[in-house]
Amino acid sequence: MKKIKTALISVFDKAGVIELAEGLSRSGIKIISTGGTAALLEKSGISVVTVEEINGFPEILDGRVKTLHPNIHAGILANRTKKHLNELKKHKINTIDMVVVNFYPFEAEPCAENIDIGGVAMLRAAAKNYRNVLPVCDNNDYKDILSGIKKKTIGIELRKKLAAKAFTATSYYDAVISNGFSFGEKFPQKMVLAMKKTSDLRYGENPHQKAAIYKEGRGNREEGSIKQLQGKELSYNNYLDLNSAFNLACELREPCCVIVKHGSPCGVCISTDILDSYKNALLCDPVSSFGGIVAFNIPVEEKTASEIIKIFTECIIAPGYSNRALKIFSQKGNLRILESKLRSGKYCSGLQFYSVTDGILAQEKDNRAIGKMKLVSKKVPTKKELKSLKFAFTVAKYVKSNAIVLAKNSQTVGIGAGQMSRIDSFKVALSKMKSAKLPLSINKAPLMLASDAFFPFRDIVQEAAKAGVKAIIQPGGSIRDDESIKACGDLGIAMVFTGIRHFRH
Repeated sequence: MKKIKTALISVFDKAGVIELAEGLSRSGIKIISTGGTAALLEKSGISVVTVEEINGFPEILDGRVKTLHPNIHAGILANRTKKHLNELKKHKINTIDMVVVNFYPFEAEPCAENIDIGGVAMLRAAAKNYRNVLPVCDNNDYKDILSGIKKKTIGIELRKKLAAKAFTATSYYDAVISNGFSFGEKFPQKMVLAMKKTSDLRYGENPHQKAAIYKEGRGNREEGSIKQLQGKELSYNNYLDLNSAFNLACELREPCCVIVKHGSPCGVCISTDILDSYKNALLCDPVSSFGGIVAFNIPVEEKTASEIIKIFTECIIAPGYSNRALKIFSQKGNLRILESKLRSGKYCSGLQFYSVTDGILAQEKDNRAIGKMKLVSKKVPTKKELKSLKFAFTVAKYVKSNAIVLAKNSQTVGIGAGQMSRIDSFKVALSKMKSAKLPLSINKAPLMLASDAFFPFRDIVQEAAKAGVKAIIQPGGSIRDDESIKACGDLGIAMVFTGIRHFRH
C-alpha cells in the first residue's frame, strides 16, 4: 500500500467529515483544507493547513478561485516518477495523496453560483492519478477508507473503484447542469442523461432478469414521486403498470378507478362514489382484473378497501388513504400500497426512451388525448354520448395497440388490446362485453366505440352496428375514411374524428 501522507479536504456536504479528519490526523496524515471546511475542522480542534498557505495566494472572487493553482493541481497530478518529483522539488510543491471532495448543490438548487469548478477539477485530477492519489467523493466511504488506512489494505482495486466512482460523480454532476441549461432543446446533437439509482428491483420482466429503477436528476424531473406505504418490493412490471394506471386516472380528472393488467386497462369507471367506481371498473373484466393494478385519483376510504381485498390485487395507488383503509389493507401483508401526488397536465413533459439493438429511441411523451374533434357523419351524437366518446378515447390512449374500447356512459364495458388486426381487437372487446355481468342501468345506456387509430376498412363499422354501437370516435386519416363514413350513414351510427392517433407499443 502506498503511504498516504497528505490529504486535501474540501466538501460542501460536511456529514462525517469531522470523524474522517480526526481519523486521518490520528494516522499522522497532514490535512489541507479550504474555506468553510477548514473553519469547521479547526473549530473541532483538528490541525489544518489552509489552501492559502499552500498557494501563497488568498481565496478571491467570493471563493470562486481558491484551489485552481499549480501548487494544488501539480501536487495531485504528479506521477511519483523521478522526473515529476524533481520538478515538484524545483518549484517547491509537495505531493497530495488523497482528495476528499463533494460539490456545490446544483441538483438541489440550480443556479450559476452552485456550479462547482474547483472541486470537480480536483476530483478528476485525483481520479486520473488514482495509482498515486486516493479520490474520495462519497461520505459513505469514509469509514472503510479509515479502516483501510489503519489496516494498510488500500490497494489498487480499491483505488480503481474509487476512481470509477469519482468519474461517475463528475459526469453525473455535469449532466445535471447540462440538462438544467438545455433551454428546451429536446433533441440535441449530443445528449447526456443524469440518472441516480433509487433502488434495485425484485427482478425485471422475468425472474431471470436483474433490474433497478433510476430517477432523472434535476433539470428534467417529473412530478408526483411514489411513496410505498406497505407490501413487498415492486418489480419491473409493477412499475410499468402503475405508471400506466395512475397516469390514466390523473388524465381523466373526474373521480375514477382504473384497473390495469399487463400494460393495458381492463376496467375503467368514472363515478362520484369511489366504491361504485371500483365495482363498475371490475365488472368490465373481473377475470383479467385478478392480480391487477388498481389506481384511483381520489383518496381511498374504508368501504372501498374492504371490497378490494376480496380478490387478489398486486398494487393499489392513490393520492391518499384513510387510516381505516390502511388498517384493512394491512391484513394483506404482501399487498403493495402506494401513495402518489395527483399529476397535472405537466406530468408528461420531457422525453421517454427505449433501448434497441443499435441505440436508444427517444420521443416526446404522448401528452395529448384529443385534438380538434370533427363530426363526419350525418347523425349527431348527443351531449351525453359525446362525453362518453371522449372518455372511451382517453382510455384507448392507454390500451396496447391495436386498441378498441367499448363504453357506456363513463364506464368501460369491453376492451380489446394488443391484437395484430383491429377487427380482432373489436372481437375481443365484444367478447369481454358479452361476458360482463352489467347492471340494467348500464345495459340501457347507449354503446360507444373508441379506436386508437383509423379504420383501414368499413368492416368494424358493420360489426359495431350489429353489436348495437350508437357512436364511434377514431382519429381518421385512412385513405378509406369515406368508406367508413358512408357505412355510418347507411347504418345510422354517429362518427367523430379526433385528428390524433395513439399507437402504444
